Amino acid sequence: MSGLRYIDGVTTLKLDADACTGCRVCTQVCPHGVFEMRDKRAVIVDANACIECGACALNCAYGALSVEAGVGCAAAIINGWIKGTEPNCDCDSC
Repeated sequence: MSGLRYIDGVTTLKLDADACTGCRVCTQVCPHGVFEMRDKRAVIVDANACIECGACALNCAYGALSVEAGVGCAAAIINGWIKGTEPNCDCDSC
């Protein structure tokens, strides 16, 4: 998803490639196309598009994905948009 950006390099998303079984669930549940399948395994192709919703980690039966849903800069920006306030995640990036 090339057009959607929050702040580059701040997502909490992590992929344990060794734990990935290639089930493809992450590619199906991610609303922003963060994952692709390569060589029968998931890879993160656009981490900066991650909105930290947690859908991938919640649906990965093999524990290959982790994300701190609802925290971090992406959540702060979304909450700011909703509330009409400046983002505040207590970091120096936003």
